[in-house]
Amino acid sequence: MPNRLAGETSPYLLQHKDNPVDWYPWGPEALARAKKENKPILLSIGYSACHWCHVMAHESFEDPGVASAMNRMFVNIKVDREERPDLDQIYQLAHQMLSRRPGGWPLTVFLTPDQLPFFAGTYFPKVPRYGMTGFTELIGNIAAIYRERQADIGRQNEALLEAFGRIDPKGGGQRVALAPTPIEDALAASKANFDPVHGGFGGAPKFPHPAELQLCLRRYAATGDEAALHVAVHTLERMALGGIYDQLGGGFSRYSVDAEWMIPHFEKMLYDNGPLLGLLADAWTVTREPLFERVAAQTAEWVMREMQEGGSDHSGGYYSSLDADSEHEEGKFYVWTLEEIKALLSPEEFNAAAPYWGFDGPPNFESAHWHLHVTRNPVALAQHLGMDVKHCMTLIERSRSRLFAAREHRVRPGRDEKILTSWNALMIGGMARAGAVFCRSTWIESARRAIDFIRTTLWRDGRLLATYKDGRAHLNAYLDDYAYLLAAAIELVQADYSSRTLEFATQLADALVTHFEDRNEGGFYFTSHDHENLIHRSKTGHDNATPSGNGVAAFALQRLSCLTGELRYAQAAQRTLECFYPAMCAQPAGHASLLVALEESLTPTRTIILRGAPPDLGRWQRALAERYLPSSMIVTIGPEAQLLPPVLAKPLADRAQAWVCEGAMCRAPVSNLENLLATL
Repeated sequence: MPNRLAGETSPYLLQHKDNPVDWYPWGPEALARAKKENKPILLSIGYSACHWCHVMAHESFEDPGVASAMNRMFVNIKVDREERPDLDQIYQLAHQMLSRRPGGWPLTVFLTPDQLPFFAGTYFPKVPRYGMTGFTELIGNIAAIYRERQADIGRQNEALLEAFGRIDPKGGGQRVALAPTPIEDALAASKANFDPVHGGFGGAPKFPHPAELQLCLRRYAATGDEAALHVAVHTLERMALGGIYDQLGGGFSRYSVDAEWMIPHFEKMLYDNGPLLGLLADAWTVTREPLFERVAAQTAEWVMREMQEGGSDHSGGYYSSLDADSEHEEGKFYVWTLEEIKALLSPEEFNAAAPYWGFDGPPNFESAHWHLHVTRNPVALAQHLGMDVKHCMTLIERSRSRLFAAREHRVRPGRDEKILTSWNALMIGGMARAGAVFCRSTWIESARRAIDFIRTTLWRDGRLLATYKDGRAHLNAYLDDYAYLLAAAIELVQADYSSRTLEFATQLADALVTHFEDRNEGGFYFTSHDHENLIHRSKTGHDNATPSGNGVAAFALQRLSCLTGELRYAQAAQRTLECFYPAMCAQPAGHASLLVALEESLTPTRTIILRGAPPDLGRWQRALAERYLPSSMIVTIGPEAQLLPPVLAKPLADRAQAWVCEGAMCRAPVSNLENLLATL
């Protein structure tokens, strides 16, 4: 008989609806029962694409004996970390405080009925293994500790709450003199941590870190720092050629288990691919490297093919993720045997594909299978094979098409089809940016469909909701939802100007400032002022797997102020930067998103307004989009646009003209494209 999770929308929670565990979703019913019966809470946090979450579920939560013990001793609560990042933030931090180790998923936390954690861990095997306590033994010990050591738990809870109170920045409402020092320090840290051979930062496991790469590219544009450019470009090249990138179907996995980007943890997350898509476009504008254009195109096609909802009048949102597993095996969908490959390719195709993707070497996945990664560049491969490069790459492309078509008949990894506002926003921004750079109208239209879906489905009475699935939108949205969507709307305004999109951006900004800003100290809380009361209300500036909501908010508000002339947006951004400036100085590495906003505050954003009639206007727009101008916004406004804000309301002429503005000051219009490009 299904448990209480059967009524939820989260695919992760629904995966557990038939467990014998008496699971509750987080909410008043579970919390009231814990208080009434004075039972500790067993809180389990995970997500649908999580491999070790599946392992723990199969081992323990599907076992009737383990479930019986859990039901007897605890009130059991399941949380999807993607739907409730507020809870995940709190209890991941609590895990670090209690265990002195970084967290992860599944996260297993034992709480008092007042929601205060007193023991935490991540994955636990059912029986002792890997030097870890078995879950069956653990829950018995935890229940005994709760019964017998209430005084110790109380003292620990007091210390934990004090620690929570110390961690968030306090600006004190004081004016702070902002300087570029933390930007320079962060760049130095990135260079010091850079892997000069394989790219990326540090060793295994290796994550993409798009915010740091973006900062490196921007510093190159600002200062001509070739070393900063190399950090970004070399990392993107090695990732694009590695196994973290799906060489057949496009899209990047969440991270590489090795330092070489060869073998990924095979889950694909929407939130990685949106920023990486925009970053590839930016890197192409600097280098004109064909690899970046090809990988961007394949990734965008993957998103539209596999991750965008279609088939109804209200479709358009992007799905959340693809599992690492299929048929209960991690990576099974993606890896190959030599017999499979030889059966699909002609001898000539195999002779080219084998040295290109590493099939001529030993198996690189679990000593039995091959996972595709590029081992030779096209010129070296053509020389090795004694043929011209064009014919060589024709063979590679034919091989890719054959392998991809065959892979499409395999059992696919599970897809988490909930639509998250924040993650959609990251993809909207990436699609809009890449679509503008590569002049791909279908990508821009994909982004517009997604933002229209959010506006019609998840925007209600001037407030956002966080998640949607199966016709149901719910959960109060978070800082990241508002900040990312505001930034995405501004990116879309530049890719394809619409007064409606700009108006939506101002509505988002007004809601963000009204419902999230810390009016005394500056900066934005992660949850709104009317959010559910939890044991801690965080206000963080550090980037994690996704960019800092405060950093993105400050960046986007500054830009919106330039587009609308509304100083209150820039003032809120300034208060945010002043609040977090001490943290940026103390720990510059890890604050890349805030540092990008700081950079634009110190060197104000330039707005380039293009007005005129097509096709002349389109030629100007394409010429500017192909150049890397990270501190500039380019707004192209055709003759059909109406209700323009005063700062954008430039006179319309028969031919294209450009106004270059810094703040409220605009230079005389330029009517010659070559003169404009020379000026920039």
